[in-house]
Amino acid sequence: MLEVGTKAPDFTLPDQDGVEHSLSDYRGKKVVLYFYPKDNTAGCTKQACGFAELYPQIQEKGAVVLGVSKDSVASHKRFQEKFGLPFTLLSDPDHEVIEEYGVWQEKKNYGKTYMGIVRTTYLIDEDGIITSAKGKVKAAANPEDTLELL
Repeated sequence: MLEVGTKAPDFTLPDQDGVEHSLSDYRGKKVVLYFYPKDNTAGCTKQACGFAELYPQIQEKGAVVLGVSKDSVASHKRFQEKFGLPFTLLSDPDHEVIEEYGVWQEKKNYGKTYMGIVRTTYLIDEDGIITSAKGKVKAAANPEDTLELL
């Protein structure tokens, strides 16, 4: 994971509509940058819907939410439409940004070891500095915990 107090690496990824977004586009705003394993899975849906529910309060605090996974643009579009998500989902199928942010890690499930995204949330301030880095977050509690940190 990246260190608190360091500059967040800039990146450019397509959103659920195929529009390119760069982290630097959000200078002057706080950014909740969360990495999640997979669209339309139980935990990821709870997390995304939690952020959606709290999004007006997050915006009141001058922040935006960006969700990142390795799912395709089309998958993100279906996920966003199905659950009415009001924030941006970014697609990183080659997991370049996922790896740069240190969230592509070895995981274990039912005795199997594999590489995957560790559910992680970064808070980035208006100047692009990481103010919080939380790894292995609980999907259901993460949105509320993040709002409290803002």
